[in-house]
Amino acid sequence: MITLVIILLTFVVLYFYNTRSFKYWEKKGVKHDKPVVFFGNNMDGLLLRKSKVQITRELYNKYPNERLIGFYRGTRPELIVRDPELVKRILVTDFGSFFYRGFIPYTKVMEPLLRNVFAAEGDLWKMLRMRMTPAFTSTKLKAMFPLIVERAEKLQSRTFEVAASGKTYDAKELMARYTTDFIGACGFGLESDSLNDDNSDFRKLGRKFVELRIGDALVAVLKDMFPELCKNLKYFFRVEKDVKILSENIQKARNYQPIGRNDFVDLMLAIKNLESVEMESIERKKDDGTPELVTINFDDDVFMAQLAMFFGAGFETSATTSSMTLNLLAFHPEEQANVQDDIDRVLAKYDNKLSFEAVNEMNYLKMAIKEAMRIFPSLGFVSRQCAKSYTIEDLGLTIDKGINVMIPIQALHMDSKYWDKPEDYRPERFRNEEENKDVFLPFGNGPRNCIGSRLGLMQTMAGVAAILSKFTVKPAPESRRIPIIDPMSEIAQGIVGGLPLMFYVRNEKK
Repeated sequence: MITLVIILLTFVVLYFYNTRSFKYWEKKGVKHDKPVVFFGNNMDGLLLRKSKVQITRELYNKYPNERLIGFYRGTRPELIVRDPELVKRILVTDFGSFFYRGFIPYTKVMEPLLRNVFAAEGDLWKMLRMRMTPAFTSTKLKAMFPLIVERAEKLQSRTFEVAASGKTYDAKELMARYTTDFIGACGFGLESDSLNDDNSDFRKLGRKFVELRIGDALVAVLKDMFPELCKNLKYFFRVEKDVKILSENIQKARNYQPIGRNDFVDLMLAIKNLESVEMESIERKKDDGTPELVTINFDDDVFMAQLAMFFGAGFETSATTSSMTLNLLAFHPEEQANVQDDIDRVLAKYDNKLSFEAVNEMNYLKMAIKEAMRIFPSLGFVSRQCAKSYTIEDLGLTIDKGINVMIPIQALHMDSKYWDKPEDYRPERFRNEEENKDVFLPFGNGPRNCIGSRLGLMQTMAGVAAILSKFTVKPAPESRRIPIIDPMSEIAQGIVGGLPLMFYVRNEKK
């Protein structure tokens, strides 16, 4: 009898604990689905049936007349923003109230690999952003381009073998090998041959980064359901040791000093050798309202975290974008012909060789890639966390400090209110780059937008140009125009079954 009472009391306590915040959005007058005990509105996510992108897109479409939608991630209230004007305020205009990423809101001491410019918070993020921005100027990108050309030529050689086999090949895997080799050369000064070596250590590490395993998904679930109890669970335990060894070996090979190669490692070593950086705090203020001065150390963990971020994000997002572009062009041969005409016309001016200037002139190719990013952005959402109480005057709504705000990028990209027939693949939409710029957010927006967006676009354009200048792509019997999203995708969108295509050598031009 006593045991039964204890069990009942335990369930009662858990019930009230898990429902304690379920009136939050109702009190604020924000529409939302009715939350369910333990799950909130996130049952499909916690049961690994749908990804965050899929869930936010469904809610976005369910409330077409709302500017904001309430959501409960377990017991935690969150806000989904539907209105582009409010999106711009949060990401750009009022960034001072939303500078936190809110990536892992209940982790007070971040695990080492999350201390990178993407996931870091507050003053650490500000220091990293300030110091790393010079690595992505046009001058630096142009200096990197010969390395891209070398990898693009290897990509062509590998694709000739694929075409000669007459077999289906996964375009996602092909482009991931290309981008892995490029990141290795441009970022770390390492020669890897992922395109030809199935046992390449660099490619194996890349797979570890993006492989969607049930263990990682369960960590995410537990952090959502029991955030305080599970705050010390790690996401990246599988790759931390590998990245640490890579980081130590690279630093040792360069004697812990920049060597004049002007790559990503040189920049990181230069910052690290400053030992500490003094700057105005974005988080802390003096009594008179002016920022405090803070000192941030760029230690070994921070160095390692930037290498991991540059490697993982650098190859995966570009591989997704380039392979998705090829996939869509395979299903739209008339658009593929337009892109090939654009590539042929420009290359004819440059002795049929890829160059920084040539790629920048391939305007239709760029339009085709942007349209692919609209239909299937690698990051289907971005999040921000409210750093201080923020009032939206025209709605009479105050967002409390600590509330996470979701920007549903995929949903905005596919809303017929902003895009005519959004399901159609039409590169011409991007003839005018200013049109719909506030609802085209593949790289985010504002001070925390993707720091490597230009580099990513450049390597994507070069890779797709290298393929389509020599080959035509067509759907394989098992191809899908729009792939199936892996429901365990956490940040970047995973694809079930890859993107299988057929590759055919083009006829020689007269």
